[in-house]
Amino acid sequence: MKPLSGISPPNPRGLRRDPLWMRLHVDPWLLLLILVLATVAGFVLYSASSKNMGMVYRQGAHYAIGLAVMLFIAQLQPRLMERWLPPAYILSVLLLMAVLVVGTEAKGAQRWLRIPGVITFQPSEIMKLVMPMSVAWYLGRREMPPRFRHVCICLLIIFVPVVLILKQPDLGTTLLIAASGFFGLLLAGLRWRYILGALVLLVPGAVAMWFFVMHAYQKQRVLTLLNPESDPLGAGWNIIQSKAAIGSGGVFGKGWLQGTQSHLDFLPEGHTDFIIAVLAEEFGLVGVSLLMLVYLLVIARGLFITHHAQDAFSKLLAGSVTLTFFVYVFVNIGMVSGLLPVVGVPLPLISYGGTSLITLLAGFGILMSVHTHRKWMSQG
Repeated sequence: MKPLSGISPPNPRGLRRDPLWMRLHVDPWLLLLILVLATVAGFVLYSASSKNMGMVYRQGAHYAIGLAVMLFIAQLQPRLMERWLPPAYILSVLLLMAVLVVGTEAKGAQRWLRIPGVITFQPSEIMKLVMPMSVAWYLGRREMPPRFRHVCICLLIIFVPVVLILKQPDLGTTLLIAASGFFGLLLAGLRWRYILGALVLLVPGAVAMWFFVMHAYQKQRVLTLLNPESDPLGAGWNIIQSKAAIGSGGVFGKGWLQGTQSHLDFLPEGHTDFIIAVLAEEFGLVGVSLLMLVYLLVIARGLFITHHAQDAFSKLLAGSVTLTFFVYVFVNIGMVSGLLPVVGVPLPLISYGGTSLITLLAGFGILMSVHTHRKWMSQG
């Protein structure tokens, strides 16, 4: 018998219908927060670039591409992504190897692959997504907490791309990729004896990196962190000018477009790595605090999605992506304020740049996929 007009047919299982945003595979809260950050990025970038609308338009185009990628990835089921991870990891490692052989060099670093007439890209940006997914794929199929041999295999998965990226060299990206892999191990319930063992090895490992791995300019960044005034016109210039911009903003800032450090070209890389110094000078402590609140809400939403994920792979993946985003924010603000060495990590979703922005939005697409492809219960 046909149902009466205007009355929905009964649901024999007694389950709620999925809301519209679940059917579209879009998390409305994440999307809203991303759009807020995009708006902030437009205003700050316009000032940081000395009113260069061309740069603002290009960043808008990057956002459009990134949002399209995010929405596309959100439509893919986590199970499908899990299936293609082994070949994706192998391909990413091969691309990193290709960078060392035929990569394009710029500013003393060989990090890009160029397909003539098509695209120039950084394979290390792809690894920022592939790494947490690979660790989640491996551990999600094993018992937890992971056994020693599983931990060793995960460390090998992390070690191979980390070494290849260090040779480019790109210390900032190396730290982010290593962190995304280690977060997967921690979320899998890594035993305390392994964590304590890693802490014991941290000091000799740092010494070995200083003498055998780090380049001269990277050592100089660490020395500059300890005493930036030792070379105020050289290596210490960036940090000194950045802290001057942040301090001059006070509580309420000088006002939009009224910053002097960036507009008079005292602040280097004001539209990329040091863009939060521009924001702090013009909007003060209040503006920075509001930005931190938005970031906190993004991280909280990611952890909420992690908590409600319904299988081990999804939980590990969502948690790793969320905590890696936290590291992005922490490292950038730490280096701009002089608490960490300068390692070239942009402020997520605010700094100018295409590849990094698209990679971040693709990560949010993964979070949306995890959240919207689960069985609908009662949580939002």
